[in-house]
Amino acid sequence: MFYFCASFSLVKVFDGLEADILIPNAHLTIGTFDGVHIGHQKIIGQLNQRALLNSGESVLFTFDPHPRMVLNPDEPLSLLQTRQEKLEKLERLGLQNVILFPFTKHFSQTPAEEFIRTFLVDKLKMNAVIIGYDHQFGRNREGSLEHFKLLSQSLGFAVEEIPAQDIDDIHVSSTKIRAALILGDIHVANKYLGEPFQLNGEVVHGQALGKTLGFPTANIRLNNPHKILPKTGVYLVRCAVLGQAFFGMMNIGNRPTVVASQAQNLSIEIHIFDFQNDIYEHHLQVELLEFVRDEKKFASNGELSKQLLHDEEYCRRAALLHTLELFTL
Repeated sequence: MFYFCASFSLVKVFDGLEADILIPNAHLTIGTFDGVHIGHQKIIGQLNQRALLNSGESVLFTFDPHPRMVLNPDEPLSLLQTRQEKLEKLERLGLQNVILFPFTKHFSQTPAEEFIRTFLVDKLKMNAVIIGYDHQFGRNREGSLEHFKLLSQSLGFAVEEIPAQDIDDIHVSSTKIRAALILGDIHVANKYLGEPFQLNGEVVHGQALGKTLGFPTANIRLNNPHKILPKTGVYLVRCAVLGQAFFGMMNIGNRPTVVASQAQNLSIEIHIFDFQNDIYEHHLQVELLEFVRDEKKFASNGELSKQLLHDEEYCRRAALLHTLELFTL
């Protein structure tokens, strides 16, 4: 399910509202949309449809950085997506415009009515807002659907509510997806995301320990240090590199068999099946398809090599099943 999206030819991205932004007949929704999960996708689908029916353009007003990272800096938040990953996914969903508004403590004190009047109506010339029944925004999260309804007539915009049943029936949230990833439940995480969870990074030099075991690996450094890492262990993955897709197996962990000290950062190593190219300093996109097993310490490198052979055998069989599923979709 790779798209090899390197630019945003369909979605227009605006950093803040300092410059003049001309979006004809703007139909808008608001939120952080971390993960752009299936609940978010339902909102965006409805937004796109309404904008099309009214000869307008769809707009997501979102925030960078994530508000929780500003308001609760002592409570680390791991993001489901990097900025790049989010924009690429929004483009695939057909969204036309994204406002990436810089979130600050000062902005967080903006009253809900001022936010609607100044930012959405005066600056963006919003024509309609599509919002969930339980959405909260503005200072102390005082804003709600009712604020939009109360101001809609005097300020000249339409309000469309996404009812409780449409949202609650999905039973998904970014928090639930983070919890699934921490538990290694890739099946649930991918189901809620509507596509495989991704890691993106640059291939960097490692210690070449995998090569000595007969399993050369690509070590990646993530693009964003705030990106969430799933449970340590071995995964079946699909990789995109040099414009092609390959299956492989990935280990996230401390490599306890080959590294004596555990006082180090987690490593991310991918053994790409049937691939021999030198890709140092290249970008590698990795989709996680299955959790295979926990990371463990083996008695010797020989025992580790035997286990890796078993892992490869399993992953190649599983990769074949995933390939067949793609052809039957």
